[in-house]
Amino acid sequence: MTKHTIKGGHSEKAMQEKAGARFKDVFLNMPHEVSLVLITDSVRNEPYNRAAREVIHAIRKMTPKILLREYDLDHEMAKTWNVTVSPTLLFNPDHYAIRWLGAPVGEEARTFAEALIMMGYGETGISEDSRKVLDKITEPRQVTVFVSPTCPYCPQQAVNAFKAAIEKPGIISLEIVDVQANPATADRYGAHSVPQVFADDILIAQGAQPEELFMASLEQLEQQTVFIPESDAAEVETDLVIVGGGPAGLTAGIYAVRSGLRAVIIEKGLLGGQVATTPVVENYPGLTHVGGKALVDIMISHALEYTSIFPGEDVMDIIPGTPTEVITSRRRFTTQAVLLATGAVYRHLGIEGESRLAGHGISYCSTCDGPLFTGKKVIVAGGGNSAVTEALHLHHIGVDVTLVHRRDTLRAQEQLIQNLHDNNIPILFNTEIRKIRGEKVVAAVELYNNKTDETTTMNVNGVFIAIGYEPSVELAKKLGVELTTDGYINHDGRHRTSVPGIYSAGDVEGGYKQIVIAAAKGSEAALAIYEDLMNPYWKI
Repeated sequence: MTKHTIKGGHSEKAMQEKAGARFKDVFLNMPHEVSLVLITDSVRNEPYNRAAREVIHAIRKMTPKILLREYDLDHEMAKTWNVTVSPTLLFNPDHYAIRWLGAPVGEEARTFAEALIMMGYGETGISEDSRKVLDKITEPRQVTVFVSPTCPYCPQQAVNAFKAAIEKPGIISLEIVDVQANPATADRYGAHSVPQVFADDILIAQGAQPEELFMASLEQLEQQTVFIPESDAAEVETDLVIVGGGPAGLTAGIYAVRSGLRAVIIEKGLLGGQVATTPVVENYPGLTHVGGKALVDIMISHALEYTSIFPGEDVMDIIPGTPTEVITSRRRFTTQAVLLATGAVYRHLGIEGESRLAGHGISYCSTCDGPLFTGKKVIVAGGGNSAVTEALHLHHIGVDVTLVHRRDTLRAQEQLIQNLHDNNIPILFNTEIRKIRGEKVVAAVELYNNKTDETTTMNVNGVFIAIGYEPSVELAKKLGVELTTDGYINHDGRHRTSVPGIYSAGDVEGGYKQIVIAAAKGSEAALAIYEDLMNPYWKI
């Protein structure tokens, strides 16, 4: 047996020739011409100039549909297209804003071929989900993809970028940058690994992504790790509607479907709830140290294996009955049961300047806004786990932070308090923020010491408020669900509320605000609902 022989008696060489013939047919049958412009400079990057020519000429031998013009870097046309790098390859420059800085060789020859085929056939083949995301992009995007000829993962990202630029030629412009041919450009962006994607000079992706995640990252201008398809259904029939996409709701969705129920999750805000904005989680079993967003992504990905999630939808009304109707801002659900896992929202200080300067130096999320205050002075209000975690996170990203607490001791866990002391973060005990000052942005806070009765002013650039949460019980009140004296949903041991068929789980029930507890309550509620739907307690 020779080294070319494989099972069935065909040689690898013969297989390659057959594949090459099919490839040639694809190029030969393209209905549209593709115009290429190659701009080179005989002084700079000559090996890449030569390689680019060779690749283009090799494909042109397969089809007359590939047209080529070549100009010197000093030519007037190069100046017209604002080309300053050799080699630069332009694709249908009269229609697209797409250019390749370098030579499409090695692994990237695949990207080049796919791009030509997409343009030649006038079809990108993007999924309907990707198209829906692209349709949301109405403002111009300048996309830069850093690739290398030796990177097997780069073609996937580069092809994704080509699809976006071809689909939206008036909106999305694209540069593919070969880091080997253009090390200075890679250094300027800090792109020292490939593939990396920037949009409007913002890093939006590292590593290869599925097409839909790439489009979502481009639309959101930050890397997305979970893609949730949109639904056009006007009406959805299910067994259980879960309102809330935090740990309780996501876990309930998993357990409900595994029990045999059809279940959907509706979330009007941020999936994952408060966890998504928690800098670091260190007490979730099995994960000693994990970012809140990373933990949420794991939960969402797991839930999506079982149930449908409807993000960005606000539940407007719930009409109990047989079946119960759930009306959202986008559609109507009919269901046998509803689980309220609506969680809790940030509690406000309710002082002068807080609402006026919200978003202008006042924040409730250090993960979201902390980097804006690097090198600046802020205070964190609160004395529990959340406040201490926020203070530690701000300190570690270079913010000058002071913790302010109205009592004489902190309520946080001992480990967190020890970390606070180990990092020499100042704490002002027995101190309340009475007023937040500033014209357009936070400039100072008025502090009152409730032990000495003294009032002082501290100049600060920001105020981070972490004093607990208020339960989100608007829907519960609308349904007439009984609440506790603390304002949380009152429920029995099986998470049943006072309204038959309506259940609750998670932080909206009160108790310890811990991720693991919320998840446990979600699983408990789902199992109880399954058993109740098999033998409805309200019919006994």
